[in-house]
Amino acid sequence: MQKVILILFILFGLKTSFSQDNEVLAESYYKKGEFKKALIIYQNLNKEKPYNYKYIYKLVDIHQQLEQFDEAENILIQRLEKIRNPTLIVELGYNFQLKDSIDRANKLYDEAISYIDEKPNYIYSIAKKFEDHSLNEQAIKIYNKGKILTPDKNYSLQLARIYGDQGDIENMFNSYIDYIAYRPNYLNNIKRAVSDFISENSNNENNTYLRRSLLKKIQQEPNLYWYEMLSWLYVQEKAYNKSFIQEKALYRRNPESLDRIIELAITAHQDNDNDTAKDIFNYIIETTQDASTALTAHQYILEIDTKNADAKTLKRIDETYTQLFNEFGKSELTLPLQLAYGEFLAFHQKDTDGATAFLRKSLKLNISQFQEGKVKLLLADILVLQEKFNEALIFYSQIQMNLKNSVMSQEARFKVAKTSYYKGDFDWAESQLKILKSSTSQLIANDALDLKLLISDNKYEDSTKTALKYYAKADLLAFQNKTDEAISLLDKILTEHKGESITDQTLFKQAKLFEKKKLYNKAEANYLEIIKDYKEDILADDAHYYLAELYNTYLAKPEDAKQLYEKIIFEFEDSIYFIEARKKFRMLRGDSIN
Repeated sequence: MQKVILILFILFGLKTSFSQDNEVLAESYYKKGEFKKALIIYQNLNKEKPYNYKYIYKLVDIHQQLEQFDEAENILIQRLEKIRNPTLIVELGYNFQLKDSIDRANKLYDEAISYIDEKPNYIYSIAKKFEDHSLNEQAIKIYNKGKILTPDKNYSLQLARIYGDQGDIENMFNSYIDYIAYRPNYLNNIKRAVSDFISENSNNENNTYLRRSLLKKIQQEPNLYWYEMLSWLYVQEKAYNKSFIQEKALYRRNPESLDRIIELAITAHQDNDNDTAKDIFNYIIETTQDASTALTAHQYILEIDTKNADAKTLKRIDETYTQLFNEFGKSELTLPLQLAYGEFLAFHQKDTDGATAFLRKSLKLNISQFQEGKVKLLLADILVLQEKFNEALIFYSQIQMNLKNSVMSQEARFKVAKTSYYKGDFDWAESQLKILKSSTSQLIANDALDLKLLISDNKYEDSTKTALKYYAKADLLAFQNKTDEAISLLDKILTEHKGESITDQTLFKQAKLFEKKKLYNKAEANYLEIIKDYKEDILADDAHYYLAELYNTYLAKPEDAKQLYEKIIFEFEDSIYFIEARKKFRMLRGDSIN
């Protein structure tokens, strides 16, 4: 008896496996458009399992693909005679629609829709069947009826998707907003869903729809999530001052954490809206009870003030650092401020000796090995600034030894390579850069690859490596903030070594320094020369992108910028600038969808 059962079990398993293999083969034929072959297999599968709806729908679909509408109709009618399934009714209606019998189709659609009055549990399946055939109006009817028949359920996500497909953005936004009210914890998902439909342009029609809906909600029911959503919209529009108003309102209602406001301040700062950033950081200082948070805000304000500061402002900033150290002391807590002050002394006050003396005192504090590494990294950078290369290399090597396999260790290795490059020791620099190409930090890996290519592309052309040495020296001068001297030395390369492989890199480096000096017309000329004479080389997409940025931001030539962004989209599809170029091109073109 057990043997018989075992044999039956094996035979059943073989039959099931055979059916599955046939189904895979049928689906393969279907995807290839070989419908007649697929039809034969599905007919056999349907005979084996006549009550499997999947096979029935597939048979109907294939007959429709072959324009055999009568055959599809017969299958559906035969099945409906056994059971009046509403999804089959929709399918039969669609088959009549394909035969141009619109009245008969609509009659069947109405029958399917009315079915949910008695059996609301069919709402999703009937609506989905309408959606499968892009019968969106009927699907909308189903979901709207569902709101009345099953008030405990929510169909806003489904409606939002359909409205989005129809291009009805206003109703799509309203549906998403309804869903936030139903499930506030889905707020971040909704932000992601709507982000593709708005742009940086606050006058964009879609932005206006969303802003208007949110403001209306705030008036009707001032829940926290409406303020949060509106704040997020303002951030997308880069209207950080307006976002700050919403964040303050949120904080007053729920004063548990300043994290959102701190994040907004940093975002505004990174986007160069420094006036708003300062306002927010000052608000944080006035509001917080946490010394670490206050110090961070103070540090950002000092960083903002240091940018483009004149001698008088630099003196005031120096005094502010002193006041903060008097108030908060010099300890592990204030280490980030100490690092900022060391950088300020070296790179802005040009007091490198004072900076190194100050930072050596920081090393004597009771700090962790990681914190010690940060101090040594900055100390080494300042020693490079002073051209004390060997001392700098000692500090970088200590970091590598003490913090093996960390990102900071990899950064130190890169700076060893960069320092060797500044010294003209190109072979050693290149050997270190080869190791860093596989760095876990993508930024370090990219920087290492760029520097390695610069060296390897240019060290063989001239046995004396004169042009490469000039370039490395100009790079060092730029690091030392001796911009005019760097520009002059790059001019020397362009004069004495014009036409050599380093020319395009020299033009690009000089263009970036011209931008720093706000000599935008000179930068434009360099970018144009790269585009004209080096359009096949590695910096071609960089030149296109930064020239477009120049036109868009400083030279008020939006049409020229648009053409360059478009060129990146169509001619440099693998460029790292592709996504940003497409986004900015669409914005300049005035697309309603971002």
